[in-house]
Amino acid sequence: MKKCSRCSKPSTLHITEIQEGVAQELHLCESCAKQYLAAPEPMTSESDEFAEKLSESVSEEESESYGQLVCPNCGITFKEFRSQGRLGCPHDYNAFAKELTPLLENIHGETQHVGKCPKRAPEASQKQYELIKLRGRLRAAIDEEDYEMAARIRDEINELEDEVHSSGDDD
Repeated sequence: MKKCSRCSKPSTLHITEIQEGVAQELHLCESCAKQYLAAPEPMTSESDEFAEKLSESVSEEESESYGQLVCPNCGITFKEFRSQGRLGCPHDYNAFAKELTPLLENIHGETQHVGKCPKRAPEASQKQYELIKLRGRLRAAIDEEDYEMAARIRDEINELEDEVHSSGDDD
């Protein structure tokens, strides 16, 4: 077990920061992690943008009530999350689930991370990724009651599924 980078206690939080293209690893104990997470730091442009969107989507009254929500694992408050634009630990998703779900839906349009498909991925993987995207678009079209669009997407899905099945038969 690694020791904390700032004191001699065993580390419980491992952070990799990329500053100016150089990765730096930090190993922190629980108390140093709380101090690290509470300290204001310069944010990257992506986290700046995310924090800005978070602050826009919550009113002042909601902000005060959110300040009292605390993750029992890492000690970060929901208010700190909103100001920094990043969570303290994976348990925060459960601790702040009620407040995070509408924010994530508003900002990303989804609550489930889909990720990206590398350009060098095999063709079969790219087709599976495309199928996942099309099914998401189909769900959205049905939710919006745009049935003409949903029918076109359904046809695209059927064509792509036929391609996937026919290429799988050749193997």
